[in-house]
Amino acid sequence: MLEKIREGSQGVIAKSILILVILSFAFTGVSSYLGSSTEVAAATVNGEEISNSALEQAYQNERSRLEQQLGDMFATLSADDNYMQSVKQSVLERLVADKLLDQNAAELGLRVSDEQIKAAIMTEPAFQTDGVFDNDRYQAILRQLGYQANSFRDMMRTDMTRRQLVATLVGSEFVLPGEAKYVAELQGQTRDIDYKVIDATPFLADISVTDEQVKNYYDSNLAQFVRPEVVSLNYIELNANDLAKDVQVTDAEAQAYYDEHKANYTQAEKRLAAHILVQLGDDEDAAKAKAEAIYKQLQDGADFAEVAKTESEDTFSGEQGGQLDWFEAGVMEPEFDAALFALNKGDYSNVVKTNFGYHIIKALDIQAGAQAPFADVKEKIVAQLKDKQAVDKFYELQQVLADTSYEVPDTLVDAAKDLGVEVKTTPEFTRTNPPELFSQPDLLQEAFSSNVLLDGMNSDVLEVAPNHVVVIRVNSHKAAGTMDLADVRSAIANRLKQEQANEAARKQAQEVMTAVEASGDTADFIAVNKLARFAQDVDGAIVNKAFAMAQPTDKPSVDTVALANGYAVVVLKQVNAAEGVDTNLLDSLTQRLSSQYSENDYRAVIASLKAKGEVLYPAAE
Repeated sequence: MLEKIREGSQGVIAKSILILVILSFAFTGVSSYLGSSTEVAAATVNGEEISNSALEQAYQNERSRLEQQLGDMFATLSADDNYMQSVKQSVLERLVADKLLDQNAAELGLRVSDEQIKAAIMTEPAFQTDGVFDNDRYQAILRQLGYQANSFRDMMRTDMTRRQLVATLVGSEFVLPGEAKYVAELQGQTRDIDYKVIDATPFLADISVTDEQVKNYYDSNLAQFVRPEVVSLNYIELNANDLAKDVQVTDAEAQAYYDEHKANYTQAEKRLAAHILVQLGDDEDAAKAKAEAIYKQLQDGADFAEVAKTESEDTFSGEQGGQLDWFEAGVMEPEFDAALFALNKGDYSNVVKTNFGYHIIKALDIQAGAQAPFADVKEKIVAQLKDKQAVDKFYELQQVLADTSYEVPDTLVDAAKDLGVEVKTTPEFTRTNPPELFSQPDLLQEAFSSNVLLDGMNSDVLEVAPNHVVVIRVNSHKAAGTMDLADVRSAIANRLKQEQANEAARKQAQEVMTAVEASGDTADFIAVNKLARFAQDVDGAIVNKAFAMAQPTDKPSVDTVALANGYAVVVLKQVNAAEGVDTNLLDSLTQRLSSQYSENDYRAVIASLKAKGEVLYPAAE
């Protein structure tokens, strides 16, 4: 109960349902309800349009989801136009799939009644308080989402109808016990092998590569030598945090600030509360009557703590004699708050109603408000004054930076002189490996913009973070193109040498394999018994080869496999059955296979609906 009161609508469940609702309904093309438009549709599904505005809304929601999921990595990925275009295309395909499902549901006459929608809303945990539907909470969440109750129910109807169809089509998928067991036994198998590595390194000493070979390889593989666009920047950085390091605040200044703002350093009055709770339940009149009966017991002399233990429906606090916690004014619900702070120490209130039920509240103890001593808050005040002075200085210098870099657009020297700072220079970087300072998508985009690279002008003042800005200009720029042969000659020669060394190792491995097949002698091989599928102490290429080779019959199976630097000869002597199958593993595999089967069914349904219908992409055309 106490946790519910404290957390309110900020709990994990509430946040989860907000995310689910946004994701669910963002892809339904909400903007299509807003009226007609002359814009070209992003797609047309059997004559019904998916507007570009609906696509853009869904795309922005997907961007937000990816940013939350990937964190800092998303900044780098989002700078790649091709990657973001693929994300947008996948969002469009989801919108198309949803539209196909909606149309098919309509053709089949699937319906969701008002009662079903009401039941779904009433039983949704995010809309409940202490397991009971809370209309105030429901309305608050809708307001936070920006929905009216009617439009939300319409969206629920669309979503539930669609899920009804999907559940009908793919929800009947199942996994036979033997399937999961078969997969588990395959995964649990081990192999007894012998192997020998033929290292390519010794062959390198006798290999030479001519200039003609290098030139021929270069001419035949130009696509391998494409150089991405590279830039190096000059920039001026202005950061309030750096300015704060040089700010000095005297004790007198801190004392004066404290004297002028004493109200900010007053510790609020706190009260230790206890309560007896009767939850509303289905019969509010009965709950009120019970609360008044409890109040009568207290009036007749019953001990508050003992009554709380036996009568309070807040189990956690009831076990503590009704005790909750220390509260400042404004923390609890208004009715609870008002009653608590009207009591003298040791007194209890009349019956008070809140959204959680009927309470009888007691003030166990009172901690009066007090003025915090200057010594206790001095450090905090000094930091505040430093930050304030630094921010004031930052805005002053930011205006100087903006004016000078604009008035003298072909150099940063003048702006640096006016600010008393140095012009810094980045190393060369591409769009995929920017320095951390320029990893944000908008800064990276500006770094490769025509204004900076082609016109050679200073950029505008660009925000890195609050009170942290830069102005940039190009230092050097190399357009994307093919690298010169001279720049890659050494790398090509080394590659050709390695390929020839690997070929020599392959031939020797073939000879060793032939000898083993003839004699069966593996005396100088490394023996590994019960090699597991995910073994870490043996080269992964050897492990994969061992589990791909045919099961031996009257004699071992022998084969070769390429390694990073050479070849290996692998002799498979025996396949060992799994040593028991864990029940938890079987359950996990069953769930995984069921999910895979359902996903395949879903994709097949969408593909079938696409094949039977007409899906056009006018914007792409």
